[in-house]
This record gives sequence, C-alpha cells and structure tokens, in this order.
Amino acid sequence: MWTKTKDNSKEVLQLHGVLVDVSGVGVLILGRSGIGKSECALELIMRGHRLVADDMVWLERVEDRVYGFGSKQGQGFMEIRGLGIVNVEKLFGVSALKPRKRVHLVVELVDPEEALDRTGLEKHFFEVMGVRLPLKRIPVTPGRNLSAIVEVAARSFLLEERGYDAPREFKRLLEEAEEE
Repeated sequence: MWTKTKDNSKEVLQLHGVLVDVSGVGVLILGRSGIGKSECALELIMRGHRLVADDMVWLERVEDRVYGFGSKQGQGFMEIRGLGIVNVEKLFGVSALKPRKRVHLVVELVDPEEALDRTGLEKHFFEVMGVRLPLKRIPVTPGRNLSAIVEVAARSFLLEERGYDAPREFKRLLEEAEEE
C-alpha cells in the first residue's frame, strides 16, 4: 500500500486514493479498488470543489502536518470506469484543480456490511507518517449520494475545529430531556 521514495531530498509516501479540496478541507478518499473513489471525486468537482490527485496520491510530512499532491504527469487526469481517462482541466477549467493540499480529513469508502458507529460519538483516526488524522468510514450502497456525504463530513470537520461537536450536542440534549 505504501511506497517510500525520495523526491527533492524529502521522504514521500505514495498511497492509492483520491485527494480533493472540499470547501478548504483537504479530504483524502480511500477504499478498495472499484468502490467509487474517483466517481465521488468527480461529483465533488461538479459541485465546485477541487481535485488535487486521483488514483495515486503522494504524501509528504511537514512538521506535524501531512500534505498531498499528484504526479506531474498525471496532474488533472482522472480514470472514470466506463469512460476511461478524462482531463479535468479541459472539462471544468483550471479552477477545478489544486496542485497541493494539506490533508485534514480521511474518508474511507467501505462495503455496507462493515460495522460502523451510527452516532458519530466514537472518534476514529488514520495514522500516516506519524500524524493522526480524523477518519470517517462511509458505507457505499446503491443510491447514496457520496459526494454530498463527503461534503457534509468536510463541513462537520470545520465545525469541530471551531469547537462544535453535533453528536455530543445531540447526546447532551437527549440526556437533558430524560432528566425532565
């Protein structure tokens, strides 16, 4: 899964996934081959967000942060099953691309039979290059709008960074109602 290499004297890791800038949040989308990572990213681009890298994401640690980027040769291209290779810049314009982005959040697309926390009270993390990143595991089923779910995950991340935690707030309200 990981490949170590040297790029301009810095250690970088290569990971199979997609990196998208969603409302300023660097979202690394992971999951098994064929689960829909690129299709989800394409939908996000169509919603006005920006592609950083598709298929192979290069990660680099700078202090306590992780940044991601794509290969120079593959920049702006995506492979969409059934269509083949598409050029994002030609289809959507240069504003649909971002060359490099800090990774803030990891979203793993998983098969629906995997057990998941339905409340969001449990916090999960993905550790990469010694940095712990928040992890959201999203089950993929027919008809789910994954891009909308990833967009909400990014917005929720921003709220959590500002100190608001919706699951904890909901739990508090339920506990208050039980006391009445």
